[in-house]
Amino acid sequence: MIGNFVYNTPTELIFGKGVIKNLPKVLSRFGKNVLLTYGGGSIKKVGLYDDVLGLLKNFNVFELSGIEPNPKYDPSVIEGARLCKEHNIDVILAVGGGSVLDCSKAISVCAKYDGEGWDLISGKVKAKAAVPIVDILTLAATGSEYDNGCVISYTAINDKRSYGDKLMYPAVSLLDPEYTYSVSAWQTACGTADAINHVLEQFFAEPHSAFNDEIMIAALRSLMRNVKVALKNPADYDARSELMYVCSWGCNGILSNGAGHSGWPMHSIEHALSAYFDITHGAGLAIITPPWMREILSEKTMERFVTLGVSLFGFDKNLPKREIANKVIDEFYNFFKSIGIPMHLAELGVKEEKIEEMAEHILKYDDTSEEWMYVPLDKSALIRILKASM
Repeated sequence: MIGNFVYNTPTELIFGKGVIKNLPKVLSRFGKNVLLTYGGGSIKKVGLYDDVLGLLKNFNVFELSGIEPNPKYDPSVIEGARLCKEHNIDVILAVGGGSVLDCSKAISVCAKYDGEGWDLISGKVKAKAAVPIVDILTLAATGSEYDNGCVISYTAINDKRSYGDKLMYPAVSLLDPEYTYSVSAWQTACGTADAINHVLEQFFAEPHSAFNDEIMIAALRSLMRNVKVALKNPADYDARSELMYVCSWGCNGILSNGAGHSGWPMHSIEHALSAYFDITHGAGLAIITPPWMREILSEKTMERFVTLGVSLFGFDKNLPKREIANKVIDEFYNFFKSIGIPMHLAELGVKEEKIEEMAEHILKYDDTSEEWMYVPLDKSALIRILKASM
């Protein structure tokens, strides 16, 4: 069944080797004053920073560096918005991975708002304008280069929010897989785990369609195959290009067109984990995926597991359905472990004594118990998932 939907992704993707040469022409559409945003300096180590500045010799460039893997409202978003206002920024150029782009999206709307920026991010106020965003992606993971969402942490209050607004679609995303060659094995694995989870969050929904299912299964197969190639040979262009391409489709809506909404419960759980313990997002998602699957396994969800088992992993369709479902869960656990992700939260420093508090946090800010979700999760279910992940 294909349900009603409206689909519009206004972002222009420019994909392939050497596409950075388009940067001056792209930025000139918006103006001369550019805020360059980036993270901890890896773009300088690989020479990308110098390449960008060389291309921007005819622009007025201001910089915001030090954006963290779990981007922070304070100081990064606050400082970025201040710089935009002070220097009358025409366009934000985000150079880095999804965290840099997420932070830049939040900056883009906060820069056009005179009040407390967290009011926008927390949903109290609707944004009315945004500074345009162009990005050069250096990490295949979040899909932020092709969607209108961001995730921002406010560590002072142990809060981490998913925030979306059509004003935050990047205007142009420049995607050159060669810039991902230097990504570490850990970040390659965690980025792929993030993308896999994006697909799974949309796969477990009702209603669904055979067409959407096949797209998502193809995406999972590609991610799981190519990450192992990239981990073995980081400069394999074919593997890196396919990872970057597939990741870009993870959150832009096309995978779930006409389908039901799952509610993205695993992301709700992980956002609490990384808000409290600042763990790597993809690693947290990988760890909680098998326990979440075991928690939701029921007659209602059984066919979803069977479809994955038969189509993705090639299991015999004549096996008992519950056996197929349990084998699917084991396959994902073993896969994440095989690419170097520790499969216990305790290994990442998560403390069990915070589980009840995190469960309450999830219900307060995301309310995974809502009846419209594919499988609602109350406090006891959240606690079971978190404890099983320890």
